[in-house]
Amino acid sequence: MNYLGDNGGLTSDQTEKVLQFQDLTGIEDMTICRDVLQRHQWNLEVAVQEQLNIREGRPSVYASESRPPAVVSDHLGQHIYYTPPTDGSGSGLKGLLKTMFSFVWNMCYSTLMTVLQISRRLLGLEFRPRADPVQEVMEFIRTYEEKYTRDHPVFYQGTFSQVLNDAKRELRFLLIYLHDAEATDTELFCRDTLANADVIRYINQNFLFWGCSVKSDEGHKTLNAVKANYYPFIAILVLKENRMTIVGRLEGYSDPGLLVQRLTSVVNEFEINLVSARADRFEASINRSLRNQQDEAFMESLRADQEKERRREEMRQAQEAERRRAEEEARAEEERKQFIAREKINSIYKVPDEPDAAHPDAVHVVFKLPCGSRLERRFLKSHSLEAVFYFVFCHPNAPDSFEITTNFPKRVLKCRAENRESVETLEQAGLKNREVLFINDLDA
Repeated sequence: MNYLGDNGGLTSDQTEKVLQFQDLTGIEDMTICRDVLQRHQWNLEVAVQEQLNIREGRPSVYASESRPPAVVSDHLGQHIYYTPPTDGSGSGLKGLLKTMFSFVWNMCYSTLMTVLQISRRLLGLEFRPRADPVQEVMEFIRTYEEKYTRDHPVFYQGTFSQVLNDAKRELRFLLIYLHDAEATDTELFCRDTLANADVIRYINQNFLFWGCSVKSDEGHKTLNAVKANYYPFIAILVLKENRMTIVGRLEGYSDPGLLVQRLTSVVNEFEINLVSARADRFEASINRSLRNQQDEAFMESLRADQEKERRREEMRQAQEAERRRAEEEARAEEERKQFIAREKINSIYKVPDEPDAAHPDAVHVVFKLPCGSRLERRFLKSHSLEAVFYFVFCHPNAPDSFEITTNFPKRVLKCRAENRESVETLEQAGLKNREVLFINDLDA
């Protein structure tokens, strides 16, 4: 099934990455390419490297999960192929007795080991430490190549638990090979069947291939999980109803053509499970994408609303601050005016009495206010210019802040004391007999 016919909800960039991933890995199914890229957050480089690692037999980053998928056996739909040993030991009465003995032995051994394990846990006892399972697998691969041949399908270089996780993640068929060097047909199977070019090509294209010796702890653990009876033993597992299920088992020797035929038969029948799983993952991916888009749209709307609310709050605070500032300015202005009004009243007492017009030291002064009004007043030459200032300051039409200047030559009279300097008298300032002074509003 090709879910990318209408882009499957992919962006143009994602579609381009799917095509590049397909070219780099050689995976024909577009949905597999899409599924792998999605699991790697559309990081093309990481996804390609992950696939190359698996193709070379190295575990992926997902294979390190602490709890491996459970292994179940499809008793009703399972394909079972049995070939008696080529030496004839598996046929006739001898073969029947051997089968019965093997069955009884496996039952007794499994029961005994279960009892011992339970007893050990209850008593807190520890038996010999278990060897490193990865090291056991790598040792099996090394021994296999030294004893038989380096021509074989790519062995997965990890534990049974790791290969189960990767097969489930990658939606791949898993081929388990349990090796017993003492079995009658083991050497023939390894040198003839597994070394065949067609077998190698078919297994590498369609399976993750894992093998181990039943004499090791890791191999024996796997033996208990898949219940092998005869060797060479091959089990085929696939994800079915979200569980890794044994859907085929091959016990005994198979020549290359027969092995490929049997594997093909199992793959053809149970590939629908992988197709269904990929469709489920695709649908889940689309649902996640839609939910993410909805969540993103909601968050964007929420951010927009929050931004609007923030701006409204900032505007409200600015208006409130402006209102408070205006009120403070108005209050300050009102206080200033009240202060000046009080100062004008108090300053009346700072103006000396007006001398008589016939007084020989009298100076007649005419003041021109900014509003156009004229004031006239007589002062003595000995009076301070400060008295002149307070006379103008007390008048209702006078500005609150002003300076007094002469007409010609134009100069500003220093009517207020600065830096503790004394204020000049009218005579010292050069004012004689009759003068015209101008009042300039400093606030205008």
